[in-house]
Amino acid sequence: MQVISRIKVIRGDITELPVDAIVNAANSTLLGGGGVDGAIHRAGGPAILEECRKIIARQGGCKTGEAVITTAGRLPAKFVIHTVGPIWNGGNTLEKENLANCYKNSLKIAVEHRCTTISFPNISTGIYRFPKDLAAKISISTVVSFLEKSTLPDKVLFVCFDPENFQLLQSELGDIETSNNPLA
Repeated sequence: MQVISRIKVIRGDITELPVDAIVNAANSTLLGGGGVDGAIHRAGGPAILEECRKIIARQGGCKTGEAVITTAGRLPAKFVIHTVGPIWNGGNTLEKENLANCYKNSLKIAVEHRCTTISFPNISTGIYRFPKDLAAKISISTVVSFLEKSTLPDKVLFVCFDPENFQLLQSELGDIETSNNPLA
């Protein structure tokens, strides 16, 4: 199976998808917040926060670029993988590497838990101000690179809440697909 066929970009609400794992663009406290983080905590209910508190007690939160896993509570998913995206500061403080690590580490945890399907939000492109076009390039290339070496997950969904991220990710995925086509 070609790697690109395992990736899909959709518009929608990540909290409504019946996948094995949804990725949460969390903050380092893991206690919920705004945007997708708040939406996931609200939809999933108190079980997610309860497990996040156990992680905080054990390791003191989650560092930028790292990821942890919890139950999905009332969500139709099995797990929530919480990853902390970088705050954009002009691109000179490892923001690009940390964003790539968010995707890599989330995928590694998904594989460890035998997840066949995973959905990602647009990490760091909201209040963390990561440029959306650059984030699209990093997210697609990181996921493609990971899938080239791993049979899991079978399907990776990029779930976009806004039309701009949707268009950028679709375009980036199309560019990679065309560049891998020997007839193009």
